[in-house]
Amino acid sequence: MPDYIKFSELPYKRPNLDHLKTSYEALWQECESAQRPETVLDLVQAWNRLRTEYTTMENLAETRFTQNVKDEAAKEEKQFYTENSPSVTEWNEEFSKRLLASTFRSHVEQRFGALFLRRLEDSAKTFVPEIKPLLVEEANLGQKYTSLLAELEIEFRGEKYNLSGIRKFAEEPDRTTRREASQAQQHALMGVAEELDTIFDQLVSIRSEIARLTGFADFIQFRYMQMGRIDYSAADVAKFRAAVREVVVPLAHEQHNKQARRLGVDTFYSYDEALNYPDGNPQPSAEESGIITDAETMYTELSPRTGEFFRMMIEGGYMDLTTRPNKARGGYCTNFPQFGVPFIFSNFNGTADDIRVLTHEAGHAFQVYSSRNQPLLDYYWPTMEACEIHSMSMEFLTWGWMDKFFGAKTAQFHYTHLEEALTFLPYGCAVDEFQHWIYANPKASPDERKAEWKRVEGVYLPWRKYDNAPFNESGALWQTQLHVYLYPFYYIDYALAQLCALQFWKRQQQQDASVLQDYIHICEIGGSKPFLEIVKEARLESPFEETTLRGIVQEAASWLNAQES
Repeated sequence: MPDYIKFSELPYKRPNLDHLKTSYEALWQECESAQRPETVLDLVQAWNRLRTEYTTMENLAETRFTQNVKDEAAKEEKQFYTENSPSVTEWNEEFSKRLLASTFRSHVEQRFGALFLRRLEDSAKTFVPEIKPLLVEEANLGQKYTSLLAELEIEFRGEKYNLSGIRKFAEEPDRTTRREASQAQQHALMGVAEELDTIFDQLVSIRSEIARLTGFADFIQFRYMQMGRIDYSAADVAKFRAAVREVVVPLAHEQHNKQARRLGVDTFYSYDEALNYPDGNPQPSAEESGIITDAETMYTELSPRTGEFFRMMIEGGYMDLTTRPNKARGGYCTNFPQFGVPFIFSNFNGTADDIRVLTHEAGHAFQVYSSRNQPLLDYYWPTMEACEIHSMSMEFLTWGWMDKFFGAKTAQFHYTHLEEALTFLPYGCAVDEFQHWIYANPKASPDERKAEWKRVEGVYLPWRKYDNAPFNESGALWQTQLHVYLYPFYYIDYALAQLCALQFWKRQQQQDASVLQDYIHICEIGGSKPFLEIVKEARLESPFEETTLRGIVQEAASWLNAQES
């Protein structure tokens, strides 16, 4: 018998808040009166069980909502957590305060590590009871944004598509189809442009007020601490962006010029960017079921550990990959810690992205599955930028099996994948620089924000040209990047992690036999170490060192040039 429950059978029960609060109050009192270190250590474990159970139910409710944003029962459950999670956070902070003040604090550090206590200290600084109503408002606005774009209908050639479904036409060899699909998408987005502005205005105002009430100079400082960025600063990130501007932007510009020449177009417009070859991009040769079968073979051959993991994902039904009306956009991985299982959410659309997203999210899922036996909920996941090492590296670690999906076009897939890994870096930095500007200028109007995006876009994406694209031309492209609305400052993480993933790619190209061993090792570590320590554990170089950036970019560029000759 398997040691997991199928997703469809996972028991969901809305937490009883009265009972939950009583349990927390008992923990507070016992922590204050504890006379022995063993008592405090047992209380930490009891606290961990409470948090694990609540988080599991919350993640289940969130997952089921994103599977159908119009499901009234799912919306009702998600709303329960939206309204009540700030109070649960307050109860957690009350226990944290008592734990940090405990006579036996040193015993807690010895058992669970200094990082655990550091995170509790930082968490206490980013929460005061006065922000609870603001957290509810912020979550409601996030749900409104998710629903608005999930429900957006794009009419194109007699059919209706959502934002996920229309993306496949961006890779159509016929340029007229690409242009008209882009224009249909732009027309639909213009219809919600004003509402998007209103939502974001409110989000910026709320976040700035949260920072003020918690005693931070601005939301930038607040968010860096909230995200657990303890071993680098906003200044380090600014230095990283400057290096990308100097080293990567010219290379990315030249790669787009090469792409334009391959396509035979004189003027390279934004709707040309997703097409890499005039006869069409590499596409999976099988439908969804065939992809899953081939992926199972791939992960079985990669290692016994990954094979066991992926079979569990299939047999347990822990993947939802099909694009449907009213399904939220994008892809993500979450987990249900009480049951020790992850979940992959995606929107297949028949393009190579189906494979890249599947391997990317499988990297996240394998990591949290590998760290499921860590002693604390806090250590199941690392911070965001470290999480993305696992996902982006998995994309490259599976290169040897891409022929299963792309056949004769595997070499084209490899070329495009590596090229896009490089050309993504400027966009990732553009989004990050823009977000820093937003929260340094929280009173900016929608028009001022859009003007700033156009400036940033010109610096980092100088090749970009628009043709009858009123939404993007207005400076609103960033409004479809859900991270900006839902997860502020979670985007540079992809760029930092990409440099780590590319180092794994380089070692793999050099046939370094320890690559997979090092990768599995940092998956097992989970969140028990901060970002730069995880990088060291993987035997990689820090992405903040300019020599790292220059070296790996040069290596990748040389590989691309060799494939062209």
